[in-house]
Amino acid sequence: MTKVDDYTVRYLDYGLPREGAEDLILLHGLGASSERWLRVAPALSRYFRVLVPDIVGFGYSDKPDVEYTVDFFVDFLDKFLQNVGANRPHMIASSFGGHIAAEYAIRRGRALRKLVLAAPAGMMKTSTPVLDGYIMAALYPTYENALKAFRDMAFDPASVSEETVLDFVNRMRLPNAKYAFMSTLLGIKYAPPLRGRLSEVINPTLILWGDSDKMIPLQYSKEFREIPGSELVVLKDSGHTPYVEKPMTFNRIVIKFLAGKDLAP
Repeated sequence: MTKVDDYTVRYLDYGLPREGAEDLILLHGLGASSERWLRVAPALSRYFRVLVPDIVGFGYSDKPDVEYTVDFFVDFLDKFLQNVGANRPHMIASSFGGHIAAEYAIRRGRALRKLVLAAPAGMMKTSTPVLDGYIMAALYPTYENALKAFRDMAFDPASVSEETVLDFVNRMRLPNAKYAFMSTLLGIKYAPPLRGRLSEVINPTLILWGDSDKMIPLQYSKEFREIPGSELVVLKDSGHTPYVEKPMTFNRIVIKFLAGKDLAP
């Protein structure tokens, strides 16, 4: 745990795998928590000091009565990095987390090394049926609603674990969880547009997208190619969270990009 502006923030710290290892931050998506990264974080922690926060308003971090704007999240991220002593970290960010990471890179790119965006949000102006279903599951967190939402999000419905569904339901029933979720949706809607500003990102950037993403469809990947020198990799037979559905493939691609090394067996 750490404190950011008097808010208690839960995070996972996998420690230093070796002296001088670089820091790596993993940012989850809307309504998620650090647990979404558990299928990839252990392998990544052999190369980096991996830090995985529950972004304020989500997971088991505090959910204050504030406006959850993009400015609020960028400020949170800046202070979190300072608190945990993350020195020019790499960053892997998914969906909503990808939106925040992209905005952070635009404003404070020199504070980061390399950037990996996994199906980042921030470009869609209209919703999708899968996103609508996910919002419904957050507002009415029954097991049935959450199970359907997560299965619709995935390429292979069998990849959705009961533990994932139950954890989501339990977290969305926490005090202020629904408020934080909906306030964040509004914050995203009225955020400064990324389009036309992504050209200001100075960090080497890898964009990853599942070919069967129905939450934020693959077509939006081209919008992020505005980032100078960015590389797009499309993962076959994957939905919105390739790090959950294709963890070994995800890690192999990411470690090669971040460290220039092959994934050790």
